[in-house]
Amino acid sequence: MCGIIGAVSQRDIAKILLEGLRYLEYRGYDSAGLMVVNSTGKANRLRCVGKVNNLVCAAEHAVLLGETGIAHTRWATHGKPEESNAHPHISTNIAVVHNGIIENYELLRDQLRNRGYTFFSETDTEVVAHLVHWEQQRGGSLLTVVQRIIPDLCGTYGMVILDTYSPDRLIAVRSGSPLVIGCGIDENFIVSDPMALLSVTRRFIYLEEGDIAQISSYGIEIMDRCNNIVQRCEIELDTHYDAGNKGLYSHYMQKEIYEQPLVLINTLSGRYNNSLVELSEFNDQTYSLLKQVEHIQIVACGTSYHAGMVARYWFESLANMPCDVEIASEFRYRRSVVRKNSLFITLSQSGETADTLAALRLSKNLGYLGSLSICNVSSSSLIRESDFSLMTKAGIEVGVASTKSFTTQLAVLLILVAKISSLKGTTSKVEKEIVNALQILPGCIEEVLLQDKLISKLAQNFSNKNHALFLGRGEQYPIAMEGALKLKEISYIHAEAYAAGELKHGPLALIDSEMPVIVVAPQNSLLDKLKSNIEEVRARGGLLYIFTNSISSFSGSHNIHIIPLPHIPVVLEPIVYIVPLQLLSYYIALMRGTDLDKPRNLAKSVTVE
Repeated sequence: MCGIIGAVSQRDIAKILLEGLRYLEYRGYDSAGLMVVNSTGKANRLRCVGKVNNLVCAAEHAVLLGETGIAHTRWATHGKPEESNAHPHISTNIAVVHNGIIENYELLRDQLRNRGYTFFSETDTEVVAHLVHWEQQRGGSLLTVVQRIIPDLCGTYGMVILDTYSPDRLIAVRSGSPLVIGCGIDENFIVSDPMALLSVTRRFIYLEEGDIAQISSYGIEIMDRCNNIVQRCEIELDTHYDAGNKGLYSHYMQKEIYEQPLVLINTLSGRYNNSLVELSEFNDQTYSLLKQVEHIQIVACGTSYHAGMVARYWFESLANMPCDVEIASEFRYRRSVVRKNSLFITLSQSGETADTLAALRLSKNLGYLGSLSICNVSSSSLIRESDFSLMTKAGIEVGVASTKSFTTQLAVLLILVAKISSLKGTTSKVEKEIVNALQILPGCIEEVLLQDKLISKLAQNFSNKNHALFLGRGEQYPIAMEGALKLKEISYIHAEAYAAGELKHGPLALIDSEMPVIVVAPQNSLLDKLKSNIEEVRARGGLLYIFTNSISSFSGSHNIHIIPLPHIPVVLEPIVYIVPLQLLSYYIALMRGTDLDKPRNLAKSVTVE
């Protein structure tokens, strides 16, 4: 949510800032702005509501010359999406861009008004600009001034501060929201996501929690939360950002759905040999810890939470390991009891999800045996702060609605289940069955994608629908939840998911001839029970869409649509059955004309509470 990019150089940097904002669009936003200042202190600010392209077009008719600047994409928290609320916010010579929330902004605003300051926005960010300006009257460098105001701020923030009276430097502060320094030659940068700077540098320094950095074209100085000068290691990224080209696809989401066979091959590559799991990321110390594990605690948000719910079924049924799964925003704010020898697992695509990171930090003081992160970004805060990690290797995912990140998370979790099962001394049969199944997984996904045209045609039936119900049993219940989430995210259709056995406990009241009911129904031990639930829906005139590999189990009628899926090993069913639900949501959203890759009000990386 929100994106920041700043630069201090010896060349004009407006184009670099605008190019960076284009990449940061994936984070979710409703307005954008930038400010550049030249060596004489002449500053120009430009802000626009809507897409970054609006800002780019406005910049073509403005004079934006300067060697130092800051830019921002804003996702509205305090204040409507209006130009007056867009960043940067200024107070005379001070300009600020900010990700996060200043929780005590109302108190600070009242104090600053009493000191004679006028507020031109509804945001919490403007108080920071005025607070820095007020404190500057006491003297000291901009760095010293910022250090003095930090104790007055409550909340989470990643922010960059510019003083037009000293235009040769920027001050960056990280507290709960990620910031990364990009290192150049006679120029340096600050950004929310290093991918936005790959056109100008591949050398990065990741700020740690509580760090304050002073950045100029000729040097970088970093202080920790105790104001001690520290050295943070420089990392050179070999990542290649090629997701900007959608190729033959109409949307990133469509491309990423179709990339799933390939990214699953990448994720699984080198992780098994002769039907046994091999994890090069783990050393002897890690394996020793895993042998002690007697309980799994999974914490995640959104789509990653659904992956964790599937994994609970696997850990308990395949590895005989008790497992609990909790939403990160709930876990961090309640008093929980830690089980004996419990392993704390966090799941996140970005590795910067605010609630998941906070839960990980909390766990370190609760007595867990250790922490394991499963993530898609190797340089993320989650990876750096966990005891050990497993990468999903899904590649860059641009679409806000996660697709390939979800299936690769499930694949990695299944590998982990196999390994823990083996380490705990159970029969190697489970490990071998899982590994043998995973070897055919990419091919199974490719076979499902062949149903593209059928699913596209069925999507037309949803043109006038405003509600939908998803049903599943066992490990397919979280898949139903993920299917409902995908439909909500990108088509704006209200959708709910239920464990099918719960129909009689309320949801049946919703069933009529206008209610589409999507059912995931693989041929497994729960199919007969599920068929009874399907009959309950059919008897009440519900419109049924059944995804199944057991076509003969269902008799056709005018209100039943069967989507045939391949016969696959039972353990793969959750991974495979989400793919047609992704396609269904995609085509329904396409038909309804929504912004598929950047749905309203949502962000790819949720870096604030």
